[in-house]
Order: sequence, then structure tokens, then C-alpha cells
Amino acid sequence: MNATTTIDGIDYGPLAALIGVWKGDKGVDRAPEPDAEERNPYYETITFEAAGDVTNAERQTLSVVRYHQVVSRKSNDKVFHDQVGYWLWDPSDDTIVETFTIPRAVAVVAEGKLAAPADLSQELVFEVAAQQNAIAQAAFMFQQAKTTAFTHRMTVQGDEMSYTESTILDIYEKHSYDHKDLNTLHRVG
Repeated sequence: MNATTTIDGIDYGPLAALIGVWKGDKGVDRAPEPDAEERNPYYETITFEAAGDVTNAERQTLSVVRYHQVVSRKSNDKVFHDQVGYWLWDPSDDTIVETFTIPRAVAVVAEGKLAAPADLSQELVFEVAAQQNAIAQAAFMFQQAKTTAFTHRMTVQGDEMSYTESTILDIYEKHSYDHKDLNTLHRVG
């Protein structure tokens, strides 16, 4: 894990542990189907980059890490998930925020409090959640595959990251279906 949290004069705090290129091939996607569910093994690459800081309403300054996640099925090597977003950190109260969009006409803002250890070289746990009022979706998605909640728990220790994501959907006449993704990745750059 990065011992330095300051890059180009900006303190990224715990977000510095994310910066780099991560790859993992142990992913499992549990997704809904009209008559059942499917489980898809996958591999992915997530690239995190320092993106500076922003000031909101002259009262809040956030450190910003931009990311791009590309996920492919092992069965056919086709990309089935592409996501871009930001992780934000407010050092004044250790709030973390993940914002992202996916090309299914869905955008999410998930927030949480970071219980950072005193020593940032230890295990870091990023946990955020979003309820329906923090999820924007196009009319088709709202009517056919509505996302009602999202949680993301990510643990980083050194050059290993593991995560679990839960997206609650109303889809195929299934109410509150828990669509889950999980993987373990390693920093490769």
C-alpha cells in the first residue's frame, strides 16, 4: 500500500491506497434471468487515477480518485460491464463517496463513513450505500429493471483488493432481487 498519501500537493488520505491498475480473475456475478438466475465467472481490470481535489460551496474540499472498471465473462471473453466513476474523500469527517455510471442508463451516488486505521498501511475498508433517492435511471430502466439500493464493500491491504457489491433490483417480476458481484484483485501497476 502507498505509504505516501500526498500526490502533487493533494492529500488523498485513504484513497491513495486505490491508485494503480488492478486485475482479478476470480469474479462471480449472480444475475437475474426471467425464469431463474445465472452465475457468471469473470475477470476484470480497474484503473484508479489521482484526479485532484474539488471545493463545494466554499465549505467542503474533496480529494478525488477517478476509476474505470471493465469486466469480461470468462466463458466468451466479452465485456458485459463497463463502469466509470469517482471515489471522493472528505478529510474533515472521513466521509467517502463513490459515484458512477454504467451504460445501461443508470447513475449512482453512494456514501459512507471511513473507519480508517491510524496507520494507512493496515487493512482499509471502504463501505458505501445508496438508496433509491441517490440512484438516477432512465425511464425504461425505472419501469423494467429498477435499481432500488446499492452497497459496495471493498477491502484493500497492500496490493490486494477484494470487494462485494449488492445491487437490489425489481426485474422480471422479482421484487428486491439481490444481484451480487464479488472478486479479488491484485495491483499490477
